[in-house]
Amino acid sequence: MKRLMLGNEAVARGAYEAGVTVAAAYPGTPSTEITENIAKYDEIYAEWSPNEKVALEVAIGASVAGARSICAMKHVGLNVAADPLFTASYTGVNGGLVIMVADDPGMHSSQNEQDSRFYARSSKVPMLEPSDSQECKDYVRQAFEISEKYDCPVIVRLSTRIAHSQSIVELSEKVDYKLKDYVKNPGKYVMMPAMARKRHVEVEKRMSLLKEDSNTSSLNKIEWGNKDVGIITSGVAYQYAREAFGMYPISSWAWFILFLINL
Repeated sequence: MKRLMLGNEAVARGAYEAGVTVAAAYPGTPSTEITENIAKYDEIYAEWSPNEKVALEVAIGASVAGARSICAMKHVGLNVAADPLFTASYTGVNGGLVIMVADDPGMHSSQNEQDSRFYARSSKVPMLEPSDSQECKDYVRQAFEISEKYDCPVIVRLSTRIAHSQSIVELSEKVDYKLKDYVKNPGKYVMMPAMARKRHVEVEKRMSLLKEDSNTSSLNKIEWGNKDVGIITSGVAYQYAREAFGMYPISSWAWFILFLINL
């Protein structure tokens, strides 16, 4: 079955299909509709938290307990959630943990601009950047697989135009995800300095593996056009590049003009 979905709505569908049990968020445009749509799935416990830090801590707690969990916020909220984010990078996960962040280039509904990709780099966690609603759904599902494979949180970065644009999404069935057993392990989950130093070694090993595997990831795509110039891009910039270099057969404005002519 296919449906026309907002990027945020597709994220919610991806969370459902991935077998998420817990979703927590603090509302803020352009991310608000993620949790509003997740709340429509009875299989997922969803809450508005007092702030983004608490939302991430709720998701981390659910992850440690063995559930797949997701939290959502806008870019300025990631500043609030930075404390648990950096520590969660060291502790790793049990059930998969995905952090949705919606940046707002151009400040359509925000007091400043922020590029959350720098948070992924400094906290040493992987980040995925979908470029349309189908990828929003697919990348969220993939993010949970990456999270559990590499024992780390995964950030999925949206921007206003991806979060609030609509495109066709092909729906899939919900995976049969079983809650994982919680195993008491202070050396992994209690980040006192002596344990944190040991976990830092694991973080660096993980980053090396991620770097190696990212080069062969199925998420990478090549679209051949004129081979005189190569463009490496992601997220909404991919859509802009396609349009600027004539890789769409006809622009959206042209379709609109033809529609008016037909009227």
